[in-house]
Amino acid sequence: MINRMNLRQKILLLATVPLILAVSAITLLGSYQARTLSNEVTSSFERNMLNAKKSELVNYLSLATTSIRHIYQNADADDEVAKARVRTILTALTYGPDGYFFVYDFKGNSLVHPRQPHRVGKNWWELRDPEGNPVIQHLIVEARNGGGFHRYLWEKPSSGEIVSKIGYAIALDKWQWMLGTGLYIDSVKAQGEAVEDEIAERIQQTSLIILVITFSSIVIIFTTGIAINLHERHLTDVKLKQLTHRIIETQEEERGRVARELHDGISQVLVAVKYALELALKKARLKDGDATASIQKGVDSLDTAIHEVRRISRDLRPSALDDLGLSPALQSLATEFSDRTGIEVDIETTAFQKLLPTDAKTTLFRVAQEALTNIERHADADNVKIRLTAPRGRVTLMIADNGKGFIPPGSIHNRSQVQGIGLRNMQERLEQHKGEFHITSDTSGTTIKACLPKHLLRTSSGEMA
Repeated sequence: MINRMNLRQKILLLATVPLILAVSAITLLGSYQARTLSNEVTSSFERNMLNAKKSELVNYLSLATTSIRHIYQNADADDEVAKARVRTILTALTYGPDGYFFVYDFKGNSLVHPRQPHRVGKNWWELRDPEGNPVIQHLIVEARNGGGFHRYLWEKPSSGEIVSKIGYAIALDKWQWMLGTGLYIDSVKAQGEAVEDEIAERIQQTSLIILVITFSSIVIIFTTGIAINLHERHLTDVKLKQLTHRIIETQEEERGRVARELHDGISQVLVAVKYALELALKKARLKDGDATASIQKGVDSLDTAIHEVRRISRDLRPSALDDLGLSPALQSLATEFSDRTGIEVDIETTAFQKLLPTDAKTTLFRVAQEALTNIERHADADNVKIRLTAPRGRVTLMIADNGKGFIPPGSIHNRSQVQGIGLRNMQERLEQHKGEFHITSDTSGTTIKACLPKHLLRTSSGEMA
């Protein structure tokens, strides 16, 4: 039972360990792919937001150029009055708490800066942000190249913090000016982080759900295994009780048969011997006639008793099976059966001495013995065929009679699964060797076929025959 329990535990481990490993691998792979997808989604979100900001900057700067176009187009390159009017308009032109326009000449001098007026009138060509990025130089270069975007760090007016900003600048070539505006994109990063946090939270929830499902599956597997174990143990106990009952039935039947044999045969013969000897003794005492005939009758009866004892002994365990092998034992069984019953027996056997294990030979002999007993009792047959062969290495015993037949249990015409003790004993003996037992029967007779597995037929060296 301990070994069986260990086997069940191994089976449970084989069922749960791959499940745990598979779920762990799926969870890790899913988490990795989810994080990769999260990064891609966040990056795509930030790119889309930046593109939207850039489109917004282009629109704002288009609004600013529209506001000063009527002055700029009609002014000369050195028209200071026009320049002053444009600066005034751009200084007043703001949007939102942090939106404004700035103007630098191509040398880096600040001309317009509504949110940081202290920069106006000073040169900021060498100005760099905290990361060392030359802000004004890059904006002027983008403007002179036909307009472009530049990302840098700048002070946010509403909070005073240094945050990331994207600027867009174009050139007013006639005046050698760079006109630009910008949007602070710290909100873009914050929104991207919020999206990333939300995805991470969902990944964590999904992983938790997977763990709960895995744990529930393991609990179900173990619970089912325990239930199956208890059920199998109950079935084993029931089968053990049935087997014990069958053993007792078989023992009692065999004891009854031996008792009948002793009572009907030997006991009566011995009584006859007793009467013969008593008669001889009486004649000898009275000196009344010759006692030789009575003594001879007693001797003949003793000889009959000896033959009966040998027959019963042979039925219990034939010496020919141990001394000569299966084929001679079957020959002897057939001859004795034919002499006793008058039923003709046609037997063909293949010698398997020293090739079949002793218990396998005993099994086939008992099958033949039980089959002949059933034929004698029930078949009303006058001919029996016995064939012992080994097709393709499988030892096969076939016993066929031409009797009246019967309906085998479990057939289409007999749904009952109940077998007689004889048939059940034959089947159980073969099952011990993992053999096969087949019965076919109709009104023309019955055929019993017993087959042993191929591996049982071996040479003395252990190789397959």
